[in-house]
Amino acid sequence: MVVETRSAEETFSLGINIGRKAKAGQVITLVGDLGVGKTVFTKGLARGLGITEPVSSPTFTIVQEYREGRLPLYHFDVYRIGDLEEMEEIGYEDYFYGDGVCLIEWANLIQELIPREAVSVVIEKDLEKGLDYRRIIIEGMGEE
Repeated sequence: MVVETRSAEETFSLGINIGRKAKAGQVITLVGDLGVGKTVFTKGLARGLGITEPVSSPTFTIVQEYREGRLPLYHFDVYRIGDLEEMEEIGYEDYFYGDGVCLIEWANLIQELIPREAVSVVIEKDLEKGLDYRRIIIEGMGEE
């Protein structure tokens, strides 16, 4: 599925819709350049799960947990992962195969650990179509 958004609000709304459909044990990978809107999308996904507390990128902690929604959200940012052993040390399998929804920013950096059935979200810019234009490719939601 390909979705085009033309504002941060539209990207946020797409995140809400995916959060509303998310199921326990689901892993969602999120890939895109710096400043493309990954955090905006994540904030929307959290809202769709019923999470109202502020959501920010866990840049220095690898994983941030939000437990107030209908399902827990485990928000990973693996940009600074040096090697896969760091993921082992934080017990990634308990998150990936647990009772919540895992959203993993920069998932391409730990591709070997990602479950086959994960949902893939790729956000791309196209400056020729405007500063706020985003092309968002979603695979694995079962609606393609």
